[in-house]
Amino acid sequence: MTTRTTSRTAAKPSDIGPVPAPATGKAANKPGVPAVSPPAKPAPKAARRRYENLDRSIRAKNAQITNGMSINASQAAWTDWAKHLAQAPGRQQELMEHAADGMRKLWLGAMGLGDGFQPKKGDNRFRHEGWDAPPFSIWKQSYLAMEDWWETATTEVRGMRHKSSERVAFQSRQILDAFAPSNYPFSNPEVIAKTLETGGENLVAGARNFTDDLVREVSGEKEPMPEKFKVGETIACTPGKVVFRNELMELIQYSPTTETVQAEPILIVPAWIMKYYILDLSPHNSMIKYLVDQGFTVFAISWVNPDASYAEYGLDAYRKTGVMAAMDAVSAILPDQKIHACGYCLGGTILSIAAATMARDGDDRLASVTLLAAQTDFTEAGEVMMFLDESQIAYLEDMMWDQGYLDQDQMAGAFEALRAEDLIWAKAIRRYLLGEPEKLFDIMAWNADATRMPYRMHSEYLRGLFLENRLTGGRYAVEGKPIALSDIAAPFFVVGTEKDHIAPWKSVYKIRLFNDAEQTFVLTAGGHNSGIVSEPGHPRRSFRVGTRSANEHYQDPDSWMQDRDAQEGSWWPVWAEFLRSKGSGTVIAPPDMGAPSAGLKPLCAAPGTYVHQS
Repeated sequence: MTTRTTSRTAAKPSDIGPVPAPATGKAANKPGVPAVSPPAKPAPKAARRRYENLDRSIRAKNAQITNGMSINASQAAWTDWAKHLAQAPGRQQELMEHAADGMRKLWLGAMGLGDGFQPKKGDNRFRHEGWDAPPFSIWKQSYLAMEDWWETATTEVRGMRHKSSERVAFQSRQILDAFAPSNYPFSNPEVIAKTLETGGENLVAGARNFTDDLVREVSGEKEPMPEKFKVGETIACTPGKVVFRNELMELIQYSPTTETVQAEPILIVPAWIMKYYILDLSPHNSMIKYLVDQGFTVFAISWVNPDASYAEYGLDAYRKTGVMAAMDAVSAILPDQKIHACGYCLGGTILSIAAATMARDGDDRLASVTLLAAQTDFTEAGEVMMFLDESQIAYLEDMMWDQGYLDQDQMAGAFEALRAEDLIWAKAIRRYLLGEPEKLFDIMAWNADATRMPYRMHSEYLRGLFLENRLTGGRYAVEGKPIALSDIAAPFFVVGTEKDHIAPWKSVYKIRLFNDAEQTFVLTAGGHNSGIVSEPGHPRRSFRVGTRSANEHYQDPDSWMQDRDAQEGSWWPVWAEFLRSKGSGTVIAPPDMGAPSAGLKPLCAAPGTYVHQS
C-alpha cells in the first residue's frame, strides 16, 4: 500500500471563496494536520483567534450533543413564525375556524357518522385493522386531526422567511411523530394483539434488541455486518484488480467477461459520503457487473475513509487527486481512447466540476458524461436545504473543526430525520415493540457501512455549492479561474429518481438550463438509491426517457414528464445503448489489467483495501 504524501492538495482560498479557518482544535494534534502555535507575545489578531477558538470549542461540544443541529437556527425559525403569526389576525381567525372544523370532523368520524381524518398516502402507521375500533380509532383520529391542524398552522405567513416556515413545519412534524399513538405499546392495537398472541415474547425480544442497540450506542461500536453480506465475497464481489492507489482513492479495473469490449472504457465516480459498492451490490443487482457483461471495460473509484489527518483536504483535492488521477490512469491503460465518465450523487457533482475544467483547459477525453441522481444547481436541492444557513453551517464547521471530519453517525442522523416516520419510528416499533428481527437486504448492509467527510471538503461543499450555488452562478473557480458547465460539449445521460429526498429529480433536471449539449434524461421509479439500483427483472420498476438535441429549446420538468409515457422495466439497457451509440463503434480485445509499462501494476484483488476501512 502506498503511503500518503505530506503535501496537501486542498483548494486554494481563491478557488471557491471563503474556506474554513486553520485547524487548531483537536484535529491539529493528529498526524498530517499542522498545529498552529501562538506567539510568545500574542498580537491582537492572535489574541482574538484564541477567543474565537474558545467559542468554537464550546459550540463544537454543543453540536455533538445536538448531533450537529444548530439550536440558534431552530429558535430563530420559531421566533420568525410566531412574530408574523401574532401580527396576522386573519390567519389566526383561519386557524381557529380550522380547529373548530377539525373537531367536528373528528367526532363525526369517531361516531361512525363520517369519514373523519385519513392517513396520508404512504403513512403505514395505522394499517392494522385494530385502529378502526374504539378506543384506538379515537386516538388515531385525534392524532391525525392534530397533524392536520399543525400542517395548516405552519404554512408560511406572508412576510416571514421561507426557510423559517420549512423549519417550523419540519420540527412540528418531528414532535408529532414522537407522540403518535402507534409508538406506545398500550395505544397500539397491533402491539397489543402481538403481545396476546405470543404471551409477551415480542416484548422480551424487543427488550433484548433495545439493550443491544443501547450498548452499541454507548460504547460507540458499529453494528456488525450481517454474515450473509460479506464485502468481497457476497457483495462488492465483481472480479477485478486495484491498478492504482493514492492517498484519496483506489482505482479498480474489472475483469472482462466477453471476448471483445467496446473501445471506450467507463470510469465510475461514486460519492465519498458512502462506500462505492452501492453500484456493486449482490451479483444479481450489481450495475458494475451488468456493464462488464455488456462488453464494457469498467473502472471504479473506491474512496478512502478519511480520519482527522485529512481535515484540510478540500473539494479540489477530490477533483485532482481523485477524478483526474483516475482519468489519467485509465488513459495510461487505454491510450488514445475517449472515456465515458459516470458520477453518482456527490460523485456526479465533482465529475461535473472536473468535466467543466477539462473543457476550459482543452482536454477532450470525454466521450460522454452520465450523472446519476447528481445535482449541479442547488436552488431547489430539496428538504436538506431547510437545515442550511449561516448559523447551521457555522455550527457544523465548528464540530468538524474540533474533530477534523464529519462522522458517519452525525450525517446519518440528518438524513434519517427527513424520513423519521419510516426510518426511526416504524423501525423502533418493529424492533422494540413487535420484537421482529431486521429484514436483511444487501442495500441495508451497504447503508450501515458509512464513511466520514473531511472538514475542509464538506465546508466548501456546503458553502460554495449549497449555500452560495456558485457552480451554476458562474462563480466557481478551479485553480484561480472560473469554470462553466456550458463549456462541456460531451453528450449527457442524466438520471433522476421520483422519490429522491436527497437530490430531487427536478433539481437534477436543471442541468438542462446550464448546458446546451445533447442530453438524454431518465426519470425512474424509486428513491435516491433504489431508483439507481434498478436492474433488469426488478419488480415494479418503470422509467420515462427523452432526448434533447444540442441547442434545442428548454422544456420545464412538469411538461417533460407529461409528454413522456412510463415504460415498464429497468433503464439500464437504455443507458448501455446510449454508451454504445456515443462511442466509436469499435470493439477491441479486452485490455490487460493495469499498464505495467506505465507503472500501473495490479496491486491487489478487488474490492481493494480502502473499502474495508471503518
